Amino acid sequence: MRTRTFSGALVAAAALSLTAAPTASATPPGDNGTVKIHDATTGEELRKNEPKVCSFYLDAFNFDAGQQVDWHIEAWANNDVDKGVAVKSGSLTLDAEGHERTEDMTLPDGQYKLFWNFDGENGRAKHKVFKTDCEDEQPAPSDKPSATPGAPGEQTGTPTAPAQDGSSSPAASEPAAQSPAPSGGASGDLAETGNGAPLGVLGAAAAALVAVGGYLLTRRRTARRH
Repeated sequence: MRTRTFSGALVAAAALSLTAAPTASATPPGDNGTVKIHDATTGEELRKNEPKVCSFYLDAFNFDAGQQVDWHIEAWANNDVDKGVAVKSGSLTLDAEGHERTEDMTLPDGQYKLFWNFDGENGRAKHKVFKTDCEDEQPAPSDKPSATPGAPGEQTGTPTAPAQDGSSSPAASEPAAQSPAPSGGASGDLAETGNGAPLGVLGAAAAALVAVGGYLLTRRRTARRH
């Protein structure tokens, strides 16, 4: 009878130790979450930490549902603020999955440390050291100066297209300049015959021929009389 009682006690003690073992090794409630520093362009579903950022936010994962969080950021090194001075702070209420994120924020370039306190924590607050550096993300200034309309020496209007012989010719959109009228004549171009000779030249030639013909005819008549 005593042997059976002793054996039953051993079985009960072994079962109790197996049941209590997982509970003793599990993470205490409230301390099973983690917080990450994320660049503002990083998706909040990614569980990676980015220790060097410009614009950033805080992203929490795997905390207890509806847990209340209070956080603050202290200056740490390489900035104009004394170490340990709080430069940012806020609070969050986590969702049913123990997740939430802050709004985007910025800090002057330097090194900082995040302190993350929450309901039910055991021991110290969670913390992260990170660095802000926005100089690397600013676009480089352009080396090409912008043109100022009407600046001295600047060509305005329609540019001229180079001719085949290397000289510049006016653009096709500009009207061609008219040739000046010859001196002593009427304005505009002279009328031309089919062979391109001006009428004035032909008239003068015809008059000269008539004069020569008349002179020859007069001499011939005078010769006959004698």
